[in-house]
Amino acid sequence: MIGGSYGGAVQLATAAVDHRLDALVPMITWNDLAYSLDPDNAVGSGGVPGVFKWQWTNGFYLSGEGQPLLQPSLDPSRINSLACLHFVTEACRTVHTLNSGSYPADRTAELLAFAHRVSPVSYLHRVDTPTLLVQGQADTLFNLNEATATYRTLKAQGTPVKMIWQSWGHSGGLTGPAAGELDLSKGNLETSYVSPRVLAWFGRHLRKQTHVDTGPAFAYYRDWITDPDRTYATAGDLPALSRTLYLSGDGTLVDQRGKVARGSRGNTNWLIPTSHSESSLSGLIGLRDSPPRDTKGTYLDWTSAPLKDPLDVVGAPRATLKVVSPKAERTQNSADAADKLVLFAKLYDVAPDGTRTLVRRLVAPVRVPDVTKSFTVTLPGIVHRYETGHRLRFVIAASDDAYFGNRGIKPVTVVSGPRDTGVLRLPVAGS
Repeated sequence: MIGGSYGGAVQLATAAVDHRLDALVPMITWNDLAYSLDPDNAVGSGGVPGVFKWQWTNGFYLSGEGQPLLQPSLDPSRINSLACLHFVTEACRTVHTLNSGSYPADRTAELLAFAHRVSPVSYLHRVDTPTLLVQGQADTLFNLNEATATYRTLKAQGTPVKMIWQSWGHSGGLTGPAAGELDLSKGNLETSYVSPRVLAWFGRHLRKQTHVDTGPAFAYYRDWITDPDRTYATAGDLPALSRTLYLSGDGTLVDQRGKVARGSRGNTNWLIPTSHSESSLSGLIGLRDSPPRDTKGTYLDWTSAPLKDPLDVVGAPRATLKVVSPKAERTQNSADAADKLVLFAKLYDVAPDGTRTLVRRLVAPVRVPDVTKSFTVTLPGIVHRYETGHRLRFVIAASDDAYFGNRGIKPVTVVSGPRDTGVLRLPVAGS
């Protein structure tokens, strides 16, 4: 089987119950819908609800419920009920809960249980079919972390698995230097790096051609390479978190703890979103999105010195920090989990002329588990070269208009000192 998005997840679901399958190639698909649609990037968050990705979720939901208008000849027997036309009742209840902005414990447990049940995360342990995962870098719906989670699970249990991070995904990407990428709509199985890898995978595992080499364990597209024969790099595994930067009190990112300046800075959210990362469906339908932006006073940032050499970040960065928020501390133990503090972590590339690029428009929403303790955030995976002279900028924003945010005003302060400061760890290729 081969296919993308739902066509990727259905392969893993099938393989979990039918062991006659010989080979899978799931593309741009999910590992856990709870993470996809209601992500919480705090490490070890467990059963805590995340931050509602309302644009993507409601886009799909409304397109489904609007089928009588979009498809006038639709078989009326497909209607579930007047309250929930074209989705199972549990799916409708989940969407209604997410849109309510409230997370009472009973509804949260139901929401998470349903999302897990319809996701590979709950049945990967039954998948032993050789699997070639292909995930898109330009994807704010199902980001690279989803494929990474699936890859690590399958690898740990001994299922033959390899992974490719191609350019395109649900947020676009089949333009410019990436035009030679595999395009399933065109069937160009001879014109990309991915195509021979897919054919080799089927040759080895479906046609049982044991002499066929299926390639390296991990490969990733590099948009800074113009030679079509060299756009992909390969590795035996994902790069480790090998570069550490420290969040200094003066707003800089420094390479040694001893360089951290003492200081504190604060920001606060508004009752409306003040940061923009993306209009989620714009890439899918081919519309131009407005540039990412943050409103002064509603975010905190830390910026590195200009780089002396190029820096290739390949994978999911991690940031550990602690915030002070008396208002959030008073509300975080509420019976409604929506009262916990919400923040959005992201990485910019700042050019020498000051131009900022939010890498792939990706952000990491986090519902802070406990503001009295430090917490770690896993950012979405990226493949990005920070060129010589460019600077990294790590941002913690109070909101993002593609997501639901804080309930109420919750000011935040970050205090830094050499002995106690936040850290940003980067997976650097070749280090």
